[in-house]
Amino acid sequence: MQSLRYKAGGRAFAHIAQYHPELTALRRDLHAHPELGFEEIYTSTRVKEALKLCGVDEIHDGIGRTGVVGVIRGRGTSSGSMVGLRADMDALPLAEHNDFSWKSCKPGLMHGCGHDGHTAMLVGAARYLAETRNFDGTAVLVFQPGEEGFAGARVMMEDGLFDRFPVQSIYAMHNWPAMKPGTVGINSGPMMAAADRFTIEITGRGGHGAHAYQTVDVLVVAAHIITAAQSIVSRNVRPIESAVVSICAAQAGDLGAFSVLPGSATLVGTVRTFDPVVQEMVEKRLKELCNAIALGFGATATVHYERIYPATINSESEAIFAGDVAESLLGADHVVRDLEPSMGAEDFAFMLQTRPGAYLRIGQGTGASGSALHNSRYDFNDDILPLGSALHASLIEQAMPLAAA
Repeated sequence: MQSLRYKAGGRAFAHIAQYHPELTALRRDLHAHPELGFEEIYTSTRVKEALKLCGVDEIHDGIGRTGVVGVIRGRGTSSGSMVGLRADMDALPLAEHNDFSWKSCKPGLMHGCGHDGHTAMLVGAARYLAETRNFDGTAVLVFQPGEEGFAGARVMMEDGLFDRFPVQSIYAMHNWPAMKPGTVGINSGPMMAAADRFTIEITGRGGHGAHAYQTVDVLVVAAHIITAAQSIVSRNVRPIESAVVSICAAQAGDLGAFSVLPGSATLVGTVRTFDPVVQEMVEKRLKELCNAIALGFGATATVHYERIYPATINSESEAIFAGDVAESLLGADHVVRDLEPSMGAEDFAFMLQTRPGAYLRIGQGTGASGSALHNSRYDFNDDILPLGSALHASLIEQAMPLAAA
């Protein structure tokens, strides 16, 4: 990290690097005490304590149940500008298989996606911004609960987040093991896909496995649906567009009843898309396909389809600006401006539907374990904490620059 070419933003990085040990200690403490969405009591308390020590001007809690917002006013206020930064705080229902001293102390829970690191990076930015105040306007630091499937961003907004803190733009970032430390990736359009969840309930007629002719075999129906569902993308979505249909779980019968054909089966899966038109088409085709296959075997199939998160789409001018800020820290060689979108999902999408902004990826590498996100051996790379904090802080400084003396 130290060998990289830090340019105009180097002042923020050098300043924040002085308290790298404190940020690492905070991050590891959060890692050891993971909490699920809307249960982030310990985490939000630690964030409030840290923000108070940082000297921010205002601390607001209970927004979106366990969300926290810190407000920092710049040295100047003539611009009237207000810019937001967002970090997610929640962990995953995943058992950790690491052995380091800061591993999760809660069985079945771990920070397997790096939200502990995101929170620590934003605390680092808060400390720097409160100490220096080299900007004209107001910085709003949003510590969000419940990103992992709970739509915490939407809940904070429903609780008046942008009414109380009317930011003109907002930015967020996520660590990315597939990118090297000291790199940042972004593009001026889709960054993450929309995430939909579907449940297929198949009803037939159970019976004895020796007399299958007397049944309506839901397992045969389920097998045909699982196979046929893969044709939705290959035969309905244009090759230049993107979609994924995955059936991820199947449940039917009793493993101990080897000669009993069940009367019902359930399939659960996800659809990922970027284009709302494609999203509509996939939902329609999935329902048609399931109904037709079930009918053909004398069974019935009911599809429950739920849209969880919309696609995360950067606004063009803010994405270009964020890329410029990253270049001011790292140089052009370390910033990817046309980063390939991910079929994963992110509830920051809800914020970007109502405010212009951008979502960045900050490289962290896979580390010694070689583990990616949502892996039981994953851990956040503490080496990138100062860079992430400096990138957050530089977005504020360069979005709301002080007038020249």
